[in-house]
Amino acid sequence: MVQMLAVLFSVILVSFSGVMLPGPMFAVALAKSFKSPWTGALMSLGHAVVEVPIILVIYYGFARFFQFNYVRFGLSLAGGAMIIWLGISLFRLRRDVVQKGRDLPYNAFVAGILLSLLNPFFILWWATIGSMLLMKFLDFTRQGLVLFIFVHWLVDLAWLSFVSVVSFRTRDLWGQRVHEAIFVVCSLLLVGFGGWFLVSGVQLVL
Repeated sequence: MVQMLAVLFSVILVSFSGVMLPGPMFAVALAKSFKSPWTGALMSLGHAVVEVPIILVIYYGFARFFQFNYVRFGLSLAGGAMIIWLGISLFRLRRDVVQKGRDLPYNAFVAGILLSLLNPFFILWWATIGSMLLMKFLDFTRQGLVLFIFVHWLVDLAWLSFVSVVSFRTRDLWGQRVHEAIFVVCSLLLVGFGGWFLVSGVQLVL
């Protein structure tokens, strides 16, 4: 029991260190939270739709598949291109969303799925750091696996919910120009991360 609690504590710390780093998920959560405080919770549910199968695949011994260069290259190109497209779409729609009260064309749940599925470094994180954490639960049978998944997901839920609730509650304190500026920054973050994914993928085959 003590050993499992120690392992769970390490999972919480490592998970928070990963989820709190600025990335595509954070950028979209921040942008969409002006409309609803539930954005983070819905994105974390979409995130889980992609994450849980990956955890199960790695748990049952397929982590090496994600470490092949051609797999990483394909993930980087496809994910990078789509995230750049999301960034450009966010930039183009910034005025309609801020000034006319419209929402982005994709809901928070779908955004959570897309940004998880298209982020090659999310998958590679699970194939490396995540798989290392997961292997510590091999001695705790399937109950340990379920506990691991639940605790890790709670970390995602807590952070994304915090971001969306704070953004929603403070939105009236910011003017339209600040709102637009935040959308511009978020779109640039998405384009930047997408470009980084593309370059990283190309470097694998050079």
